[in-house]
Amino acid sequence: MSTALTLDDLRRYAVSRSLFTATTLPAAIRKLGFVQADPIRAPARAQDLTLRHRVKDYRAGDLERRYPRLGIEEDFFVNYGFLTREVHALMHPRTARTAWDAATRRRAQALLDFIRERGVVHPREVDEHFAHGRVTNYWGGSSNATTHLLDGMHYRSMLRVVRRDNGIRLYAAHDHPPPSGDPAVRQAQLDRLVDVVVRKYAPLPATSLHMLVSRLRYGAPQWQTDLKATLQRAKQRLAHQKVDGVDWYWPADERPASSRHEPRNDVRLLAPFDPIVWDRRRFELLWSWAYRFEAYTPAPKRKLGYYALPLLWRDEVVGWANVALKDGQLTSSVGFVAGRPPRERLFRSALDDEMARMGRFLVAQG
Repeated sequence: MSTALTLDDLRRYAVSRSLFTATTLPAAIRKLGFVQADPIRAPARAQDLTLRHRVKDYRAGDLERRYPRLGIEEDFFVNYGFLTREVHALMHPRTARTAWDAATRRRAQALLDFIRERGVVHPREVDEHFAHGRVTNYWGGSSNATTHLLDGMHYRSMLRVVRRDNGIRLYAAHDHPPPSGDPAVRQAQLDRLVDVVVRKYAPLPATSLHMLVSRLRYGAPQWQTDLKATLQRAKQRLAHQKVDGVDWYWPADERPASSRHEPRNDVRLLAPFDPIVWDRRRFELLWSWAYRFEAYTPAPKRKLGYYALPLLWRDEVVGWANVALKDGQLTSSVGFVAGRPPRERLFRSALDDEMARMGRFLVAQG
């Protein structure tokens, strides 16, 4: 019979397994399987803030600078981000849920022919050649029709992101092997995708597991009708236990109650999209307070700040901080859930160490 777990066990396990010993950038990406991206840079992009805890001597912008040599891909998964090529291949060739009309298909084919001829293209180069005009984007604003079409072609497995130029994606044509018609192969691919999700975000409450499996409809929309069965298979093969009335799931080869998960005397400032923080439902269950990302909240209504970073002390998220690099110096404001910092003397020195690490990390983009 398995050991009865507590929320304390799950909390230590969640932190320990995610904040593994810092390694190389390729190894960290392989271990994570997927790194969520976000364009806001306050103080740095989410992907950089996530990797700095898991890559030795990581500096802001390293992922973008080294991307062409890492053997990874930018693409949709359960969110948009960076994936290993092994994970990327599991989802392609992808069939979008929305079919293009004949005119869009013709434009896409002409654009694909142009890209094959040029090799690697910048959206500006494409726009100058085709001058497609403008379309309304998903946010209600206006964007170049060329960029919109390139995004659609990237999503539909026709293109890959080769690198970025000052944050702008550069594309090349990309071919994928034809899909297998074997249902067993499709099931195995979906099961592997679920395993990537679970290994990144475990332990997962049942509701979060359901939500994340359903989000595979973004990365593999052609298999959306298979996701219900995929979820049932996952629940059968994963380890699980009910803790305080909630069913939790994690990889069957891991032991949440292991003594290896004892917390370190560290302070960590975590990105809003860090694996420890991303699932707000899980966050509230483990730490009994509601963290909210307020970048899109009107300033007068913000409680934590524009880009508040949850502050982890040992295995407790005890507060948050807003930090910025100004004239080469790190500035910060820190708030605490309890209204005051932890009383341990070690906390202050650990916080100072983390702020020093954050300053060194940010200098590369400052």
